[in-house]
Amino acid sequence: MIEDLHWLGLTWDEPMISQSARIPFYRAALRKLHSCGFIYPCNRSRRDVLAAASAPHEADESDEPLFPSEFRPPPDAPLPMLAGRETTNWRFRVPDGETLIFHDGKFGEQCAIAGRDFGDFLVWRKDDLPSYQLACVVDDEAMGITEAVRGADLMRSTFRQLLLYRALGLTPPAFYHCPLITDENGQRLAKRHDALSIRALREQGMTPEKVRAA
Repeated sequence: MIEDLHWLGLTWDEPMISQSARIPFYRAALRKLHSCGFIYPCNRSRRDVLAAASAPHEADESDEPLFPSEFRPPPDAPLPMLAGRETTNWRFRVPDGETLIFHDGKFGEQCAIAGRDFGDFLVWRKDDLPSYQLACVVDDEAMGITEAVRGADLMRSTFRQLLLYRALGLTPPAFYHCPLITDENGQRLAKRHDALSIRALREQGMTPEKVRAA
Protein backbone atom coordinates (compact mmCIF):
# COMPACT_ATOMS: atom_id res chain seq x y z
CA MET A 1 0.00 0.00 0.00
CA ILE A 2 2.84 2.38 0.81
CA GLU A 3 4.42 1.68 -2.55
CA ASP A 4 1.11 2.37 -4.31
CA LEU A 5 0.66 5.66 -2.45
CA HIS A 6 4.14 6.79 -3.49
CA TRP A 7 3.32 5.78 -7.08
CA LEU A 8 0.24 8.01 -6.93
CA GLY A 9 2.49 10.91 -5.93
CA LEU A 10 1.29 11.12 -2.34
CA THR A 11 3.72 12.03 0.43
CA TRP A 12 3.34 12.68 4.15
CA ASP A 13 5.27 14.45 6.87
CA GLU A 14 4.50 12.22 9.85
CA PRO A 15 6.17 8.81 10.25
CA MET A 16 4.04 5.76 9.53
CA ILE A 17 2.76 4.07 12.69
CA SER A 18 1.91 0.44 13.30
CA GLN A 19 -1.17 -0.19 15.42
CA SER A 20 0.26 -3.52 16.54
CA ALA A 21 2.99 -1.56 18.34
CA ARG A 22 0.44 0.64 20.12
CA ILE A 23 -1.58 -1.99 21.98
CA PRO A 24 -0.55 -0.64 25.43
CA PHE A 25 -2.06 2.77 24.55
CA TYR A 26 -5.34 1.21 23.42
CA ARG A 27 -5.43 -0.96 26.52
CA ALA A 28 -4.96 2.10 28.74
CA ALA A 29 -7.98 3.72 27.08
CA LEU A 30 -9.96 0.50 27.62
CA ARG A 31 -9.07 0.55 31.32
CA LYS A 32 -10.29 4.14 31.60
CA LEU A 33 -13.59 3.30 29.93
CA HIS A 34 -13.95 0.32 32.25
CA SER A 35 -13.16 2.27 35.42
CA CYS A 36 -15.81 4.86 34.49
CA GLY A 37 -18.44 2.20 33.76
CA PHE A 38 -18.90 3.03 30.08
CA ILE A 39 -18.43 -0.53 28.80
CA TYR A 40 -19.63 -4.05 29.48
CA PRO A 41 -18.65 -7.57 28.32
CA CYS A 42 -20.72 -9.06 25.52
CA ASN A 43 -20.76 -12.58 24.09
CA ARG A 44 -23.39 -11.87 21.43
CA SER A 45 -22.31 -12.56 17.87
CA ARG A 46 -23.17 -10.56 14.78
CA ARG A 47 -25.49 -13.41 13.84
CA ASP A 48 -27.30 -13.00 17.18
CA VAL A 49 -27.76 -9.30 16.51
CA LEU A 50 -29.08 -9.83 12.98
CA ALA A 51 -31.47 -12.50 14.20
CA ALA A 52 -32.95 -10.28 16.93
CA ALA A 53 -36.47 -9.06 16.24
CA SER A 54 -35.53 -5.42 16.80
CA ALA A 55 -32.45 -5.51 14.60
CA PRO A 56 -32.75 -4.37 10.96
CA HIS A 57 -32.26 -7.31 8.61
CA GLU A 58 -31.54 -5.00 5.69
CA ALA A 59 -28.60 -3.37 7.43
CA ASP A 60 -26.23 -1.14 5.51
CA GLU A 61 -23.36 -3.44 4.60
CA SER A 62 -20.87 -0.64 5.25
CA ASP A 63 -22.00 -0.34 8.87
CA GLU A 64 -22.70 -2.66 11.78
CA PRO A 65 -26.28 -3.67 12.63
CA LEU A 66 -28.13 -1.91 15.45
CA PHE A 67 -27.38 -3.70 18.72
CA PRO A 68 -30.64 -4.59 20.53
CA SER A 69 -31.03 -2.92 23.92
CA GLU A 70 -32.42 -6.17 25.38
CA PHE A 71 -29.00 -7.76 24.92
CA ARG A 72 -27.49 -5.31 27.41
CA PRO A 73 -26.87 -6.18 31.04
CA PRO A 74 -28.81 -3.96 33.48
CA PRO A 75 -27.03 -0.69 34.33
CA ASP A 76 -26.58 -1.84 37.94
CA ALA A 77 -25.24 -5.29 37.02
CA PRO A 78 -21.82 -6.10 38.53
CA LEU A 79 -19.04 -5.22 36.10
CA PRO A 80 -16.45 -8.00 35.67
CA MET A 81 -12.83 -7.03 35.86
CA LEU A 82 -10.70 -6.79 32.75
CA ALA A 83 -8.71 -9.96 32.23
CA GLY A 84 -5.46 -8.46 30.96
CA ARG A 85 -5.82 -10.64 27.91
CA GLU A 86 -9.41 -10.32 26.78
CA THR A 87 -11.30 -13.34 25.47
CA THR A 88 -14.68 -11.64 25.28
CA ASN A 89 -16.00 -8.63 23.41
CA TRP A 90 -16.47 -5.33 25.25
CA ARG A 91 -19.16 -2.86 24.13
CA PHE A 92 -19.71 0.82 24.81
CA ARG A 93 -23.15 1.55 26.29
CA VAL A 94 -24.55 4.47 24.27
CA PRO A 95 -26.78 7.08 25.95
CA ASP A 96 -30.14 6.12 24.45
CA GLY A 97 -32.12 9.05 23.10
CA GLU A 98 -29.25 11.55 23.13
CA THR A 99 -28.97 13.65 19.99
CA LEU A 100 -25.42 14.03 18.69
CA ILE A 101 -24.52 16.77 16.22
CA PHE A 102 -21.33 17.70 14.42
CA HIS A 103 -20.48 19.87 11.43
CA ASP A 104 -18.95 18.03 8.50
CA GLY A 105 -16.60 19.93 6.20
CA LYS A 106 -18.27 18.45 3.12
CA PHE A 107 -21.87 17.65 4.04
CA GLY A 108 -22.60 20.28 6.69
CA GLU A 109 -24.49 19.61 9.93
CA GLN A 110 -24.92 15.93 10.75
CA CYS A 111 -27.27 14.58 13.39
CA ALA A 112 -27.89 11.13 14.88
CA ILE A 113 -29.79 9.78 17.87
CA ALA A 114 -27.96 7.25 20.03
CA GLY A 115 -29.89 4.02 20.43
CA ARG A 116 -31.93 4.65 17.30
CA ASP A 117 -29.47 5.42 14.51
CA PHE A 118 -26.70 3.34 16.08
CA GLY A 119 -26.45 1.16 19.14
CA ASP A 120 -23.89 -0.15 21.60
CA PHE A 121 -20.67 -0.77 19.70
CA LEU A 122 -17.47 -2.75 20.13
CA VAL A 123 -14.42 -1.13 21.70
CA TRP A 124 -12.45 -4.33 22.28
CA ARG A 125 -12.63 -7.67 20.51
CA LYS A 126 -12.45 -11.17 21.93
CA ASP A 127 -9.20 -11.75 20.00
CA ASP A 128 -7.68 -9.19 22.39
CA LEU A 129 -7.45 -6.35 19.89
CA PRO A 130 -9.03 -2.88 19.93
CA SER A 131 -11.93 -2.06 17.66
CA TYR A 132 -11.62 0.38 14.79
CA GLN A 133 -13.56 2.97 16.78
CA LEU A 134 -11.24 2.93 19.80
CA ALA A 135 -8.02 2.74 17.78
CA CYS A 136 -9.03 5.77 15.68
CA VAL A 137 -9.74 7.92 18.71
CA VAL A 138 -6.54 6.98 20.55
CA ASP A 139 -4.33 7.38 17.46
CA ASP A 140 -5.83 10.72 16.38
CA GLU A 141 -5.30 12.13 19.85
CA ALA A 142 -1.72 10.83 20.04
CA MET A 143 -0.81 12.30 16.64
CA GLY A 144 -2.49 15.64 17.28
CA ILE A 145 -4.91 15.24 14.37
CA THR A 146 -6.97 18.40 13.85
CA GLU A 147 -9.03 17.24 10.86
CA ALA A 148 -10.01 13.66 10.06
CA VAL A 149 -10.71 13.09 6.36
CA ARG A 150 -12.32 9.81 5.32
CA GLY A 151 -15.08 8.21 3.25
CA ALA A 152 -18.73 9.08 3.64
CA ASP A 153 -19.48 5.44 4.51
CA LEU A 154 -17.85 6.12 7.90
CA MET A 155 -20.19 8.97 8.80
CA ARG A 156 -22.05 6.93 11.41
CA SER A 157 -18.78 5.78 12.95
CA THR A 158 -17.99 9.42 13.66
CA PHE A 159 -20.92 9.61 16.07
CA ARG A 160 -19.61 6.57 17.92
CA GLN A 161 -16.16 8.11 18.11
CA LEU A 162 -17.55 11.37 19.43
CA LEU A 163 -18.91 9.43 22.40
CA LEU A 164 -15.49 7.87 22.96
CA TYR A 165 -13.76 11.26 22.78
CA ARG A 166 -16.13 12.55 25.45
CA ALA A 167 -15.84 9.48 27.67
CA LEU A 168 -12.03 9.67 27.54
CA GLY A 169 -11.97 13.43 28.16
CA LEU A 170 -10.48 14.21 24.74
CA THR A 171 -11.19 16.94 22.20
CA PRO A 172 -12.36 15.58 18.83
CA PRO A 173 -10.90 16.87 15.57
CA ALA A 174 -12.92 18.45 12.76
CA PHE A 175 -14.33 15.96 10.26
CA TYR A 176 -14.53 15.90 6.47
CA HIS A 177 -16.27 12.96 4.79
CA CYS A 178 -15.54 12.44 1.10
CA PRO A 179 -17.98 10.96 -1.41
CA LEU A 180 -17.01 7.39 -2.30
CA ILE A 181 -15.34 6.43 -5.56
CA THR A 182 -17.60 4.14 -7.58
CA ASP A 183 -17.24 2.01 -10.71
CA GLU A 184 -19.10 2.46 -13.98
CA ASN A 185 -22.16 0.78 -12.43
CA GLY A 186 -22.23 3.08 -9.43
CA GLN A 187 -20.91 0.33 -7.12
CA ARG A 188 -18.49 1.60 -4.51
CA LEU A 189 -14.96 0.26 -4.83
CA ALA A 190 -14.44 -2.38 -2.15
CA LYS A 191 -12.48 -5.60 -1.79
CA ARG A 192 -15.67 -7.55 -1.07
CA HIS A 193 -16.89 -6.71 -4.57
CA ASP A 194 -13.57 -7.57 -6.25
CA ALA A 195 -13.24 -3.90 -7.10
CA LEU A 196 -10.17 -2.61 -8.87
CA SER A 197 -7.25 -1.84 -6.62
CA ILE A 198 -4.60 0.79 -7.31
CA ARG A 199 -2.19 -2.07 -8.02
CA ALA A 200 -4.57 -3.53 -10.59
CA LEU A 201 -4.90 -0.16 -12.31
CA ARG A 202 -1.11 0.14 -12.42
CA GLU A 203 -0.84 -3.27 -14.04
CA GLN A 204 -3.39 -2.23 -16.65
CA GLY A 205 -1.18 0.66 -17.68
CA MET A 206 -3.08 3.50 -15.97
CA THR A 207 -0.97 6.54 -15.08
CA PRO A 208 -1.00 8.21 -11.68
CA GLU A 209 -2.51 11.31 -13.30
CA LYS A 210 -5.47 9.35 -14.67
CA VAL A 211 -6.09 7.61 -11.35
CA ARG A 212 -6.01 10.90 -9.42
CA ALA A 213 -8.44 12.46 -11.92
CA ALA A 214 -10.92 9.56 -11.71
